[in-house]
Amino acid sequence: MAKEAGGIQHLGFNHIDLKNYLRTKRTLEIKQGDSGGVLQYLQRMTSEDPHFYYAIQLDVEDLITNIFWTDGRMIQDFGHFGDVVCFDTTYRKHRDGRPIALFVGVNHHKQTTVFGAALLYDETIETFEWLFDAFEDAMMGKRPKTILTDQDQAMSAALASKWPSTYHRLCVWHIFQNAAIHLSNVFSSFENTFAADFSRCVYDFEEESEFLDAWNGMLEKYNLQDNQWLKRMFSLREKWALVYGRNTFCADMVSTQRSECMNVVVKHYVNYKNNIVEVFHHFQRLIDDRREKESAEDFKNAQSSPVMTFPLEILKHAVAVYTHKIFALFSEELRKAIESKIEGESQLGTSVIYKVRPIHRTNEYIVTYDSIEGSIFCSCRKFEFSGILCSHTLRILTFMNVVQIPDEYILKRWTKHAKGGTSRVCDVGVGIVDEKTRKKQRYKELCNSFMRVAIKAAESEDSYTSALDCLLKMENSVDGMIGKANTVPIEAKDGDVAVDDETNESQIKGLKPKGRVTYHSSKRPKNALEQAISRKRKPKPKATKSGSQHASSMQESEETTLINDDYWNVTYSVFDPQSTS
Repeated sequence: MAKEAGGIQHLGFNHIDLKNYLRTKRTLEIKQGDSGGVLQYLQRMTSEDPHFYYAIQLDVEDLITNIFWTDGRMIQDFGHFGDVVCFDTTYRKHRDGRPIALFVGVNHHKQTTVFGAALLYDETIETFEWLFDAFEDAMMGKRPKTILTDQDQAMSAALASKWPSTYHRLCVWHIFQNAAIHLSNVFSSFENTFAADFSRCVYDFEEESEFLDAWNGMLEKYNLQDNQWLKRMFSLREKWALVYGRNTFCADMVSTQRSECMNVVVKHYVNYKNNIVEVFHHFQRLIDDRREKESAEDFKNAQSSPVMTFPLEILKHAVAVYTHKIFALFSEELRKAIESKIEGESQLGTSVIYKVRPIHRTNEYIVTYDSIEGSIFCSCRKFEFSGILCSHTLRILTFMNVVQIPDEYILKRWTKHAKGGTSRVCDVGVGIVDEKTRKKQRYKELCNSFMRVAIKAAESEDSYTSALDCLLKMENSVDGMIGKANTVPIEAKDGDVAVDDETNESQIKGLKPKGRVTYHSSKRPKNALEQAISRKRKPKPKATKSGSQHASSMQESEETTLINDDYWNVTYSVFDPQSTS
């Protein structure tokens, strides 16, 4: 094609556009029956779960391309455990062959939990940008603090554009797989030595200067100064080298292994014979099974206690606070602490600096303990990265006869009561938003809180009566606060029409005004190759004065947006294909 066009610069598209175009052609279009079945399923789920959210993106021909959905339970889980998210896409063997994208995380039992899912048409920058916007809107404006992905360039570009404040880390497992491909001759020539040196650069160092020295030494040792793949990886070192991520909480995750495991699990529920509608039903079975396992683990934690190797006071405290899985990790760190030695100590102001060396290890760790403030810090920064105290800090705490874990070093997300209380979603990760968007966020958050209370209060008549009485008192209290805050004109008190000073619009008292569009569901744009083919096939229109005026009026009149209530959480943008260029 480049030869026919007189050079690749005259094609108007690149190799990635060609690949996406071919993938689009090979992807089966959603039939009219499938589209109706999908919409019927989504609307039924919305009627069963008022907090169910879905977003649909159409292409230029008004065909469904991308679909994202999540439910109220997923939104609540994201409020508790959404600080770290793994995101990955995979091709499943269902009939339409679309990529399934999963947003997953880890709960307080170290189980994989799903925050949302999507069926994608392709994997372009525009598709990922739309998906991240839909996910953020579903989570009431909250963004994850850390996200782990593979080395997909389109995904990275979309994250940098939409979530610039989110710390983006690359999957270490994918990096080792790519290293085995691009450096296969080095691995075969030096067997295990190069793998060990490369692994040390990824995991072992605590200071940037140590990492840089080891990296340069590895390049010189194996004569890899001119290797292009290593140069690209070095430019991305802040996304994969652990030395740059130790101060960022990642829930002890360095790879997208949980996403990969979920992809394997999906294979047991979805196969190549399933159409789009069946994919939704089978995926819901997967979610129900995962939640059943979480409920079983909750029951186990409530009815039993793990066995303590030694009846130490700090272990008793850990048993009462942590879940069984986290207690096992804490116990292992305490065992390592017992096998560690304090090599020396020095005084610096109110702080005491200790040198701790694990048994059978040569490297030392610096632990700083301030008895006045009660703070402790280790150079390994395990607590900052995983949320659990390391063996080096535990060695110092036991040496100082501290019998309980300090409260500031207990993360709620790892405790038995991680899901207790109210998760203030709209206060976290929200930028500057207008008052109308803020009102929508407060409404959704209150609905989530009331829903949890309603589920518990419906168990018995007494709890129902008590909850209803409290709700009536709360309603009277809120009415009093609103009455004091709002200054209502005298004419509006006795009449049937109230005037909104901010918008100068009149509305009937007691009726909710029709909502405006809060966000737009943009259409999937054509890539460069599709645009080139469209221009080639499209006949030139006759240049007539009346025709141009008619086309202009048609474009203005046909461009409409369906306005829906917040209850449905979906917006369509409908355009006339004949009126767009």
